[in-house]
Amino acid sequence: MTSSPADSHRTREPVASLPRRDLFRLIADWFDEHRRDLPWRRPSVSPWGVLVSEVMSQQTPVGRVAPAWVEWMETWPTPADLATADPADVLRAWGSLGYPRRALRLQECAQAITDRHNGRVPGDPELLRALPGIGEYTAAAVASFAFGQRIRVLDTNIRRVIGRVISGEFDQRPSSTAAERSLADSLLPASAGDSVIWNEGIMELGALICTARSPRCDDCPLAAHCTWNVEGRRVPEVRRSPVQKFAGTDRQLRGRVMKHLRQATGAAASEADLQRAAATDDARFARILQSLLTDRLVHRVPTGSAGDAAIALGPPPRAVR
Repeated sequence: MTSSPADSHRTREPVASLPRRDLFRLIADWFDEHRRDLPWRRPSVSPWGVLVSEVMSQQTPVGRVAPAWVEWMETWPTPADLATADPADVLRAWGSLGYPRRALRLQECAQAITDRHNGRVPGDPELLRALPGIGEYTAAAVASFAFGQRIRVLDTNIRRVIGRVISGEFDQRPSSTAAERSLADSLLPASAGDSVIWNEGIMELGALICTARSPRCDDCPLAAHCTWNVEGRRVPEVRRSPVQKFAGTDRQLRGRVMKHLRQATGAAASEADLQRAAATDDARFARILQSLLTDRLVHRVPTGSAGDAAIALGPPPRAVR
């Protein structure tokens, strides 16, 4: 009688007892063959380029990030270049990447690098974390991918792979737990060079194969040793928060206002034009506009007339260096 793939998996050694070097080799060999040719992975890319890619990739698909990253790096190849840029130009360049406050935080980060570190991205994770907008994950990713340091990198993709393979489940809480961090530390290869390959490889595996909703276990190099796969890929019962649709939300209408301003032929647009672009009522538009003003994504411009106030991209001029 022919055994099923699931039966054959049960005859294999579980990854929990698989030597760490063998586990690393499975990931490294797969990554060598399947890694995506992303522009920020090329050897000539500076630490600044890596940092920019990490900030852009937060909450934005890589396919949309890649062309924006190339244009961004051509425009502002160093932190000093971005530090002195017009914030309105920064927001225009950010385009449709979403969550545009990230663009202003990235400019603040560039200013801090210029002021504190003579325009050079620091390699020390603690110094990186002290920069505006840089959290634990981004600091570790830059230290690993840009500086080749042996450091744990733990994003959602890596957490999902490690959780499924080792524990047979993935803790879906937004932030990593102490247990997850300890486990990730224990899996990190001893050499700095191998640790970088491990971090990149297992992150890529989570992005392409061990995905949240449609994992391709038949294509996974760890399938024969994965606890979650061997035990039948059981889905944990979790209480999910209701997912708010994007269509019709304030976030969508904010995006319409920002898009209109990015594409405006002049430096500013009237509130009436922006309300037409948002296609909403007076009360809701007022709330949306106020939220953009509060976030310093736009500012009011005196018109010198009794007409509608004009709105321009970016923080008020007094906030510009």
